[in-house]
Amino acid sequence: MNLAEIRRARPLLGTLVEIAAHGPDAEAAVAAAFRAVEQVHALMSYHDPASDVSRLNREAAARTVTVHPWTWQVLHAAREFSLASDGLFDITVAPALTRLGYLPRHADFPRASSRADWRSIELLPRHQVRFACPLHIDLGGIAKGFAVDRAIEALQAGGVTSARVNAGGDLRRFGPERETVHVRHPQWPTLLLPVIELGEGAAATSASYFALHRSGGLPCSPHIHPRTGRSLAGDLSVTVLARDCMTADALTKVVLADRHAAGAVLERFGARALVIDRDNHTGAWRLRDSTPLRESHA
Repeated sequence: MNLAEIRRARPLLGTLVEIAAHGPDAEAAVAAAFRAVEQVHALMSYHDPASDVSRLNREAAARTVTVHPWTWQVLHAAREFSLASDGLFDITVAPALTRLGYLPRHADFPRASSRADWRSIELLPRHQVRFACPLHIDLGGIAKGFAVDRAIEALQAGGVTSARVNAGGDLRRFGPERETVHVRHPQWPTLLLPVIELGEGAAATSASYFALHRSGGLPCSPHIHPRTGRSLAGDLSVTVLARDCMTADALTKVVLADRHAAGAVLERFGARALVIDRDNHTGAWRLRDSTPLRESHA
């Protein structure tokens, strides 16, 4: 039986989430996948005062806060990425994003300590969390990938034979076919570049082309270097390939922060990075592949 592909899209997670699936009950499976994404959005939004993230930012420096198991799972994974990268991934960069206008100010959040970093988050039994000092977390660098994984899980539980979930560049798919992953050129983002054939697995891309603005006369982006607090602005595109989308999503931030140090982190998580940037010597655009290192014209 030749079943038509079901395709649906909804605005969630600050982007457009697209889900495509083949299977005898694909319509119901896609609906379940969207419900999973909606739940992640509700739990981990920085904007929503009722989310777990807002409750933590508001209360966890004063008392222990119980969160949903999914939120605790993402916080635990974030700590693993922070530990493995020696802090190149850090979810406590929210104050810098607020200062640059990428996140809203919440009047009821206590003022974040300048000493706070990922080590200040205590993960306790029974999904409880406490902050060692006032701080603000933002899960924008990892929750989108986690949501894609939960959507894929729902699709697989629904019995579809193949599916693809794409949340604004955070992509995961499964099924017998392979598909070409395209990424936008860092300088000419309307130009799509084919970079790899993906079977089962995830690919997440981070770049600044649609989020650049100026602050204090300088260009800035929502990508913050955790050790300096500075915005990472530049003509650069990073795509990370991994088994799951949460890992791919998080590791793009590590590669953006330090491409040389990221090699060992990518290897630890069985991931691979494709970087499009400009050669400092020739000015030519190039595509670099972390494993093994290869170069070609982009």
